[in-house]
Amino acid sequence: MTKEELFENIKRKKSFLCVGLDTDLQKIPEHLFDSENAMFEFNKAIIDATADLCVAYKPNLAFYESVGLEGWKILEQTVDYIRTNYPDQFLIADAKRGDIGNTSKMYARTFFGNLDFDTVTVAPYMGEDSVTPFLSYEGKWVTLLALTSNKGAYDFQFIENKENGKKLYEQVLEQSKQWGNPDNMMYVVGATKAEMLKNIRQIIPDNFLLVPGIGAQGGSLEEVCKYGMNPHCGLLVNSSRAIIYADNSENFATIARQEAKKVQLEMEKFLQEFHII
Repeated sequence: MTKEELFENIKRKKSFLCVGLDTDLQKIPEHLFDSENAMFEFNKAIIDATADLCVAYKPNLAFYESVGLEGWKILEQTVDYIRTNYPDQFLIADAKRGDIGNTSKMYARTFFGNLDFDTVTVAPYMGEDSVTPFLSYEGKWVTLLALTSNKGAYDFQFIENKENGKKLYEQVLEQSKQWGNPDNMMYVVGATKAEMLKNIRQIIPDNFLLVPGIGAQGGSLEEVCKYGMNPHCGLLVNSSRAIIYADNSENFATIARQEAKKVQLEMEKFLQEFHII
């Protein structure tokens, strides 16, 4: 999917919501275990209930890998289901890969050659040669970790270079601009660091940002839009638990839709306020 196609979907749906498919067998409704494939049935119900309200889905690979080979089969089923029934969705593999070049080539083949994701989250710690293999696929994206929302982000990401005064995350942004461009590289920036988006936008004004952390993690959508939105929206804001686990009864999908609708309506308000729609 191109940047222009993604932006058109945002305008058409009046939404820049990404729904995280962090599917945990210990949290899904009990009645689903009456079926042969509870995990996929959960995903399918959430997708059917929310597809017209969001522009992206983000399966978190850890939740699928944790159940072994069956989890990979469910991940493949989920991707195929979205591609077949909702082809306008932007698919993000939240895998946080990143290794030496030949290993990254295999990761890229996994997510782009076999599973047909649009992008994969990549850790930049090992540098350019660990990232560029993902950029070799036409029409695919890298989503690079830049500034995360977890407590441990302060262990490394805010370390200052004594020579130029720049923090590590700022150097990641500036250096990685030489590897990709706004048409094939976006960045993870946590919603709980929303006040720092103003500085980030000075470094990367045109790239899309994948912003986790609203909802259960307490990030403010208003602040994310205030500091991070650009003339082409430039945001994919993720919500996982607050939507998919809003209810664990037989009405879970209906309640999930209601929660997604609340977020979509708030997003529509900001898109109008910033004169994007």
